[in-house]
Amino acid sequence: MSTLTKWAIDPTHSEVSFKVKHLVISTVTGYFREFEGSAESTSDDFQGAKVAFAAKIDSIDTNQKDRDGHLKSDDFFNAEKYPHLKFEGTISGDKLKGDLTIRDFTKTLELDVDFGGVAGDPYGNTKAGFEIEGKISRKEFGLKWDAVTEAGSVVVSDQVKLILSVQLVKQ
Repeated sequence: MSTLTKWAIDPTHSEVSFKVKHLVISTVTGYFREFEGSAESTSDDFQGAKVAFAAKIDSIDTNQKDRDGHLKSDDFFNAEKYPHLKFEGTISGDKLKGDLTIRDFTKTLELDVDFGGVAGDPYGNTKAGFEIEGKISRKEFGLKWDAVTEAGSVVVSDQVKLILSVQLVKQ
């Protein structure tokens, strides 16, 4: 019988970011600065681990205040009505499969997982590291704002890359 181990995201050693093409020619990077998450695992390699994650929409940061305000508005996330995005899933092989909820839209997706291993920190804590990446269609989650330049270029692409560097601490 395996023992269930509980883990929590260490926010000081984790980063939740996204990348979106702007005007087709360049990429804008944004971050969620406030988030929390957990994992429950019965194996040292996290196979079959149950994962839960939430990010606070109001903590969105693209290094540009006006753009952040637009992203928090009803054109995109509507932070007032939907204050969090949420994900629940399971690790299987090198994939994290589960349901992502943004606004009132829930879609099943599969993210790539690179498990970095487990190590002790100088303070006696046991940590586990992961790099997680994937792509979503923002329009499938109700983030429908669109504009086109005079030349016909899309201002903001539909595809959004998700990039998470996560360190968990054993509870």
